[in-house]
Amino acid sequence: MEQNNELIVCQGLTKRYGGKTALDDLDLTLGRGRFIGLLGPNGSGKTTVIKLINGLLQPTSGSITVDGEKPGVHTHSIVSYLPDRPYLNDWMRVCDLLDFFADFYADFDRVKANDMLESLSISPLARLKTLSKGTKEKVQLILVMSRRAQLYVLDEPIAGVDPAARDYILSTILSNYSEQASVVMSTHLIADIERVLDEVIFLKEGRLMLHESVDTIREEHGKSVDMLFREVFVC
Repeated sequence: MEQNNELIVCQGLTKRYGGKTALDDLDLTLGRGRFIGLLGPNGSGKTTVIKLINGLLQPTSGSITVDGEKPGVHTHSIVSYLPDRPYLNDWMRVCDLLDFFADFYADFDRVKANDMLESLSISPLARLKTLSKGTKEKVQLILVMSRRAQLYVLDEPIAGVDPAARDYILSTILSNYSEQASVVMSTHLIADIERVLDEVIFLKEGRLMLHESVDTIREEHGKSVDMLFREVFVC
């Protein structure tokens, strides 16, 4: 059976919190095998989109499907999600986390996880509370990228880490997802990730401002993504 190339489809997707509209009538289709930047200032709706993809929020109106289905049991089995804040228990050892992920996710590759831990000289026996903030973030990323998922959703994975760590994180992401999988990454650090992006989404005040391939932006606008972003959101 041939796989549909449409991985995420949003139609009229709207989310309101009380009287505030966080996401306003979003129409968006994202395909497979793409590295996608989800970009916008604070309050633009990025995290709302991510939570809707993961079924952590329900739309006020409109619809969202992942691999042809509403977020639920099936989508949880194919989406690997990295939240924007720590969520692991400090008392756990790294090896306990590997056991947890292996039990919970059928697509978790323990060999890949151990290889990445070894490459960073992170001991599987270390407890999270003994690790630096940056190392904890690397452990979380290793867990997420060790799944053989169809979609990786990463919310600000390089915020708060030094430039060398950013390079490692990006190379880890790039080398650990398959050609048929897609990555959706939100970030404020556009210049740091532009070289790895295939396409970008600009959100502003819950509305879609632009969805375009990086090549088209360079060819038609004659600008980098970072330069165009600054024009759209600063001017």
